[in-house]
Amino acid sequence: MGRSEGEPCLQVQVSQDMEKERETLQAWKERVEHELDVVVAFWLEHSHDQEHGGFFTCLGRDGQVYDDLKYVWLQGRQVWMYCRLYRKLERFRRPELLNAAKAGGEFLLRYARVAPPAKKCAFVLTRDGRPVKVQRTIFSECFYTMAMNELWRVTGDAQYQSEAVEMMDQIVHWVREDPSGLGRPQLPGAPAAESMAVPMMLLSLVEQLGEADDELAGSYAELGDWCARRILRHVQRGGQAVLENVSEDGEGLSGCLGRHQNPGEDTRPTLPEPSPGHALEAGWFLLRHAVRRGDPKLRAHVIDKFLLLPFRSGWDPDHGGLFYFQDADGLCPTQLEWAMKLWWPHSEAMIAFLMGYSESGDSALLNIFYQVAEYTFRQKFQMCSCYAVVREASPSTAHARHCFQTREPQDQRRYMLRLNAFIENMCSR
Repeated sequence: MGRSEGEPCLQVQVSQDMEKERETLQAWKERVEHELDVVVAFWLEHSHDQEHGGFFTCLGRDGQVYDDLKYVWLQGRQVWMYCRLYRKLERFRRPELLNAAKAGGEFLLRYARVAPPAKKCAFVLTRDGRPVKVQRTIFSECFYTMAMNELWRVTGDAQYQSEAVEMMDQIVHWVREDPSGLGRPQLPGAPAAESMAVPMMLLSLVEQLGEADDELAGSYAELGDWCARRILRHVQRGGQAVLENVSEDGEGLSGCLGRHQNPGEDTRPTLPEPSPGHALEAGWFLLRHAVRRGDPKLRAHVIDKFLLLPFRSGWDPDHGGLFYFQDADGLCPTQLEWAMKLWWPHSEAMIAFLMGYSESGDSALLNIFYQVAEYTFRQKFQMCSCYAVVREASPSTAHARHCFQTREPQDQRRYMLRLNAFIENMCSR
């Protein structure tokens, strides 16, 4: 059967479209590379505490320290980031990054745990490492584990890997067997709720520790599947909402706690309303799991329920951007900051949709990446120094539009690194 006359024209059009896509991705790759370089240079220059070790995380746009408290989970993230940059990107394979990572790791080893040999880590330390506050959660310990594992990967020092594996064992014990070591009282009126953040973080640790390590990957395989099942239970309302909290048996909860949607990551112990960023972050965690397990059915389900669904419900149709929190019934969220547009949930969205496109080839996902990226980089976010927030015209913000700074800027490096890696991989195809 011969070709139709239109086939050559169609082939030319497809070729032109593919070339245009490559050019667009290359432009975004260069933009992200530049932003990553700027962000890393800022933190290398301003965040290192040369006197006591560790890192300052409360920095003004001029690099001045405005609070010298040290948050353990942010210390862990910075160590992880320096190691990952050093290990994954040739241009960052520099001694100052490795030395800073090792110094940060030693600060964590000396001071992170409140009462060694017990494993519970502080949430906040003074500049010289004295405990200020302990959270009754697992998140400081999770980022401690990630930092130690990455340090082992770049240094080969078995002490770091031993710390990572032992802490991982303790976290799993707290989550799956006995949470009493976290110090959280079991109050009679408290609902027996499960936050999506816990299995999400465990799934992230499963990937972290199992990378290029068949023995550990095998030992954590059942845990990874358990985490994925627990996260998937948060798809509720007949598949029409991803809720932050469910009951211990995977059912919906009453009140604000059961209506919470969280678009981005939030590690506070109780999140009463929903937010699109957390669902999107869970989405790309689950995508990675589906790829590792070779499960195309799970991949398709995750794209539908954890990428497209929260994006459609969480995107502001009037001003663009993702709302921070939402209520599944359209009621007023209890978080006063619900209408703010934080930088990091948009980064979660960019990673999720770029990954979704990379794994599925669905151009609709790539177009959403472009939509989110164009919005994100158009705003007055200070990439080098702030964990940015945009407040736009809405009844709750009195027609105000501002940028703020907070103490959580490490996310910029983490997200830029992820974006850089995905775009580089796609451009090289």
